[in-house]
Amino acid sequence: MPANPFETFLADLRAPVERDPAARGYLDVLISYPGLRALTAHRLIHALYRLKVPLVPRFLASVSRFLTGIEIDPGATVGKGVFIDHGMGVVIGETAEVGDGCTIYQGVTLGGTSLQHTKRHPTLGRDVTVGSGAAILGAITVGDGARIGANSVVVKDVPANATVVGIPGRVVLVDGKPIAGSDRRPRVDLPDPNAPLIAELSGRIAALEARLAELERQDASTPL
Repeated sequence: MPANPFETFLADLRAPVERDPAARGYLDVLISYPGLRALTAHRLIHALYRLKVPLVPRFLASVSRFLTGIEIDPGATVGKGVFIDHGMGVVIGETAEVGDGCTIYQGVTLGGTSLQHTKRHPTLGRDVTVGSGAAILGAITVGDGARIGANSVVVKDVPANATVVGIPGRVVLVDGKPIAGSDRRPRVDLPDPNAPLIAELSGRIAALEARLAELERQDASTPL
């Protein structure tokens, strides 16, 4: 059964109050949170998209992006109680699906990796948290309760209740417990290109200081 629009709006309104310590109540969220405005606009735009209204949904989505800094494609499916915190730079692609209760921080991309007219964007389960700057790419699934670290790049399925960090993203915790070998990250020792120059300059400075000290001693020993 389709979700009740009023219940969905109330869930969207409650989400920042419950999850953002900076929120000063419902009125504050209603008048000053761009994430709520973007989600509310998307609900209407998505309804027009499903009715196959031409051109209008995409135009309205561009207006919403201009006003909020949040780009949600008209075709994206977004559950209720989603919280987009700050939101500037968030991009949610056409075939993306965002489950109920998800939290998405600024700069997040739910993007595609295919040019085909198929499912090409990720699916987020319920209560997923995506840190700022993270990119989740392709038709992959992020399980319920998963946490994606800031600036991670996720290109593979993520199990439920897992924590993912890094580029490319790797699972380091599941149900709060470390994954065996998760601390074995590849290391590459790259030389510092400035180190030889700094060492040479340090040597020259030491030599000049020694020469200056010698000249000062000679000058002091010379009778007037």
